[in-house]
Amino acid sequence: MSEVGRLLEKSGYSRKAIEYYLKKVNVGRIENPNVSSVYTGSCGDTMKIYLKIEFNVIKDAKFQAIGCAGAYSSGSALIEMVKGKTLKEAEKITEKEIINFLGGIPKQKIHCACLSRRTLQKAIKKYRNSKTGTNT
Repeated sequence: MSEVGRLLEKSGYSRKAIEYYLKKVNVGRIENPNVSSVYTGSCGDTMKIYLKIEFNVIKDAKFQAIGCAGAYSSGSALIEMVKGKTLKEAEKITEKEIINFLGGIPKQKIHCACLSRRTLQKAIKKYRNSKTGTNT
């Protein structure tokens, strides 16, 4: 494991969370997404999620972030979790499920799971509003 990986492990990140952070899993953007949305959390970290949706199923997703290892690992995990899910299923994912999927992150980084979840919820709401003609 790299020096950065060892430091993150000492901080309380699981090996899976470290791997997702170091390999930047699901990081990037999608050309011509059905929707994208950006959200800035209370800590100042910012995440943008891109979704490709067909028949209310998330066919592809990516994210970009300005933030810490917690933001990247949480975003990576959430994107893994939502691919192939319906919008309704994706909306129900909780912070706890994201953290469990990762195998743990430091307690002081739980807000990062919240950041990714809120960014996803905002994107889904924006997508639904675009289909109904509502602006919010």
